[in-house]
Amino acid sequence: MSNIVIATRESRLAMWQAEHVKALLQEQGHAVELLGMTTRGDQILDRSLSKVGGKGLFVKELELALEEGRADIAVHSLKDVPMDLPEGFMLACVLEREDPRDALVSPRHASLAELPQGAVVGTSSLRRVVLLRALRPDLRIEPLRGNLDTRLRKLDEGQYDAIVLAAAGLKRLGLEDRIRECFEPDTMLPAAGQGALGIEIRSDRADLLALLAPLDSRADALATAAERAVSRAMGGSCSMPLAAHARWQPDGRLRIDAALGDPEGTAPLLQAQLVAEAGDPAQATALGEAAARLLQK
Repeated sequence: MSNIVIATRESRLAMWQAEHVKALLQEQGHAVELLGMTTRGDQILDRSLSKVGGKGLFVKELELALEEGRADIAVHSLKDVPMDLPEGFMLACVLEREDPRDALVSPRHASLAELPQGAVVGTSSLRRVVLLRALRPDLRIEPLRGNLDTRLRKLDEGQYDAIVLAAAGLKRLGLEDRIRECFEPDTMLPAAGQGALGIEIRSDRADLLALLAPLDSRADALATAAERAVSRAMGGSCSMPLAAHARWQPDGRLRIDAALGDPEGTAPLLQAQLVAEAGDPAQATALGEAAARLLQK
């Protein structure tokens, strides 16, 4: 086909992700260009996402570019993609996943355990707030918005003792040396889709579906389908402290762990774990839905 236009947010991390997809497509002989855009999610930085419309704020403008034919594909961090896409859009593929874990970044402290009593930790993720409180009830957790560079700058200015970010973003931008501690999933369960990139297209573009197929990581697509099914079944949004993480077992089955917190911090964390065959999207989705039912009991 002729030129493929990729719609992307203009933050440094989003541009890295789009350039990464561009390079993969160019390796297959396609001509590719980028269409950089600023989304509502990038513009509203004084309030938490849960208060201003949730994850969709990061994808609406990109979807409009697809709808109007100004772009062919949109590259997203999968954890920013709403669980139900609007009519006429679909996820064409999920790329091989980067590290899905959360990471602690701090100029002075080597780990969460070493943070002093009452230390100020920055995050605007309700999931991270709830899981941090479960690990260290003494911490003062303060809101932190902005792109990755903005968050690091606020930390370096001394506004926080530590911040929690996705390890994947730091690694993709070559900032791995800022990571003090990566939380294993059993300590801090990641968000659905964390570390994965998804490519969105219009549903009527069968030509693009075939063209993007070589970029799809089947194992990661199935794992994230299970995770997203948990969120979808729970009505997952930014206003719900929900975690879901799937990993393949040595026997070839898929294990899903899910956790639901209480935003007020008064009720205990609800947790679920299931292992099942997940050889196709329907099985992966069913596994996620079953985990959600355990959380709802």
